[in-house]
Amino acid sequence: MCGRFALVAKTDAARDYFGGVDFGDFAPRYNIAPTQPILVVVAGERADPRSNLPERRAVLVRWGFLPGWVKDPRDFPLLINARAETAIGKASFRAAMRHRRILVPASGFFEWRRPEGKGEGKGARPQPYWIRPRKGEILAFAGLMETWSSPDGSEVDTGAILTTAASGDIAPIHERMPVVIHPEDFSRWLDCKTQEPRDVADLMKPAEEGFFEAIPVSDKVNKVANMGPDLLEPAEERSREVPAPAKADMKSQPDPAQLSLF
Repeated sequence: MCGRFALVAKTDAARDYFGGVDFGDFAPRYNIAPTQPILVVVAGERADPRSNLPERRAVLVRWGFLPGWVKDPRDFPLLINARAETAIGKASFRAAMRHRRILVPASGFFEWRRPEGKGEGKGARPQPYWIRPRKGEILAFAGLMETWSSPDGSEVDTGAILTTAASGDIAPIHERMPVVIHPEDFSRWLDCKTQEPRDVADLMKPAEEGFFEAIPVSDKVNKVANMGPDLLEPAEERSREVPAPAKADMKSQPDPAQLSLF
């Protein structure tokens, strides 16, 4: 899955990468979390190549997809990701796959590797990684968008990131990864007028091995309140295995009646 990502590229780099999209001025964001607003790229209104209307435009959406038929968001799960393998047929995503495919600008994403061994889940801490492209400072995730209308008539644009099976080099960290759309495929992915979901199914595949590099980082990223550039700094990688618990040594055990600080 993709539960955190970052967008730290310069505005002009983002504009050039997405073919002249006007993003305005945006500040770098080092720890983007679900329910927060995210920048996305959608197809423009240009029907004629000779038109002056932009081919693509940027909008803000809430990261957390809400289908139009949802009556109360409090009764609906938070959908930050959609599985590429099943999104075409899922009731929640079917309409968006056909009519509202988007691109999500990012500089990379965070993923957590869970320790292996008997101690897993019993005090063992997952190792976070900053996973970024080996080349360049920006990329595009495949996404879906839906506008949800509340009972009072207000509207909220919402979005989700499509995920797929992880490539071989990322799989040891996590079994899923975001779908990456390359610039040469932007137009086809965003073209919901002539390109059916089945026509773009070939784009929803793992990134080629070697495209990403995974950098171990500190546990600071675990807290949404931490938002500084230090989140991307390399940290010492913890062991991939959880050591087996040592046999109890009765002589070294503390008196049960004595309080312990640890």
